[in-house]
Amino acid sequence: MKIVLWDTRQLDVSKDFAGGYGVGQYASGGGIRGQIVRRFYKRDHRPTALTFAYLASIFRQLGHDVHFGEDEIIPHGDVYVFSPSLITLNLELDAIREVVRTQPSATILVVGILATTLTTAFADLPVTLVQGEPEQLLWKLDEVLNKKPGPVAVGSIQDLDALPFPDWDLFAPKKFRIAYDFSQFPTGLIQQSRGCTFTCNYCPYIVIENKTRFRSPESVVEEMRRGMQEYGFRSFKFRDPLFGLDRKRVLRMAELIGQLPRKVQFSIESRIDLLKPETLTVLSEVGLTAITVGIETPDEGTLKQYKRAPINDDKQRQFIETCRRLGIRTVAGFMIGFPEDTAQSIKGVLRYAKAVNPTFANFNIVTPYPGTEFYNQVVQDIADFDFTKYNVYTPVMKYQHLTVDEVTAWHARCFTKYYFRWDWVKAHAHLLWPTTKWLGFGYSPAPEPQAPATIALPIVTASDCDRKVA
Repeated sequence: MKIVLWDTRQLDVSKDFAGGYGVGQYASGGGIRGQIVRRFYKRDHRPTALTFAYLASIFRQLGHDVHFGEDEIIPHGDVYVFSPSLITLNLELDAIREVVRTQPSATILVVGILATTLTTAFADLPVTLVQGEPEQLLWKLDEVLNKKPGPVAVGSIQDLDALPFPDWDLFAPKKFRIAYDFSQFPTGLIQQSRGCTFTCNYCPYIVIENKTRFRSPESVVEEMRRGMQEYGFRSFKFRDPLFGLDRKRVLRMAELIGQLPRKVQFSIESRIDLLKPETLTVLSEVGLTAITVGIETPDEGTLKQYKRAPINDDKQRQFIETCRRLGIRTVAGFMIGFPEDTAQSIKGVLRYAKAVNPTFANFNIVTPYPGTEFYNQVVQDIADFDFTKYNVYTPVMKYQHLTVDEVTAWHARCFTKYYFRWDWVKAHAHLLWPTTKWLGFGYSPAPEPQAPATIALPIVTASDCDRKVA
């Protein structure tokens, strides 16, 4: 049987982020400085979604002929698989309609979070909505193919080690590049766990399941070894929303990574309180180069309203400083554009971002994802239901004190005001341009932190929960 996986690179979407809803890339604002920031956002070549690499491996293991189509290329096939993001949904719907028109006998499967949370988008199409983890098709493909069009629940995988390793052959993996995390390429995507156990009400990772499952460290590192051998990967981006939740597994994995035939770079996403300085030290010694975290906002009332788990201000700063000292880049997510935001509250977020001073600050505009508690809480305040704008860089809400244009302007200002600072260059030159160390330029350790500040802040995964630099 010929199975076609179809995807698009339009709209600069990273589909692995935001629990599968996807995030876009920063659209420049703020004049020439904004264009410079935009250029840095555009220099990467994002890996194809990890889901498709798993499905390619699964379908080949089952003995099927697997092909890949992208944008205007739609190969002939018996079965088509689409994994739409919220931002690219219209493009996927157009491609599905084209398949229905030209190959009416083909079976069309839609996988991913939208197959569960946005079923109405596919109501007029003869497609099967695979609700659950797509990799369950390793065991349930025949069952799903024998169903009539409509929703089919397949559940989740209890033993992640039972999955075959992802197959990247179809997707030109030697082009994969994520430069804000790494200096060595190509970059592969990998997971050592799935799911999140926390309760942030805007988080898309807990829409389907509110628990975490793990792979064995041995399986993860063996996948890294094969990725190095078969695809030439020199860096790996872990797509776990809560890397470090099981410290014993992390330390075992670090031990095994240190035994690989050559040193690799890797990056992770987590909460600050899950990664103690001694754990960071061990990970940095075996190749950890970047960590993504969510810091969000210094407004405690906002945190409580949207169920953020607080962490003291001094721990935030100490964590960033520890990473800097160890040579680890930090990618921190900050949120602006809550319905109740004011110019002063956004200034407060920018001011705090400058004080914490991560390597990369990503200012995300609050985006209500369908299926989340937050979406239901603010649905009356949503001004725009055009999902192509749900890229975390475009205002889609109604604001009590600001206009959409004002939020857009403040968003651009946050980026330019943050990056065009001597304190940012001085603190991070040694991480971004290592040769500057030999010139006696750049970072010097900060003084010991003073007494804890009175503000409590949340930590959630930045894209995480997947709102990271795209």
